[in-house]
Amino acid sequence: MAARVRKTTTTLVRVRTARAEREPGCCPHYHEAIELIGKRWTGAIVRVLLSSGPLRFSQIAHAVPELSDRLLSERIKELEARGLVVREGNVYALTEMGAELEPALVHVELWAQRWLR
Repeated sequence: MAARVRKTTTTLVRVRTARAEREPGCCPHYHEAIELIGKRWTGAIVRVLLSSGPLRFSQIAHAVPELSDRLLSERIKELEARGLVVREGNVYALTEMGAELEPALVHVELWAQRWLR
């Protein structure tokens, strides 16, 4: 019985230690991801590329009408530098890393439709 209690206690300590290592404060990778996608227009650009596939600069600009060409160019360069977008000729496409944002952005979109009316 004592061995069982000791084993259970050891397991609980491991679980609590693992949880404590994850829980205090905000994960820096999470924060970095939110800052990247949360920049003005960046989420919209990624969402357009997710739904439409590879697009020319002018097609992205048309799909996000209030976005200036200057800011679109800046955001595309940031996304390219971070490895989320690749330029092939004069067409921009999401990389595998960028495409993997789809489930998260779909959930954000569903949340926004429900709560931000």
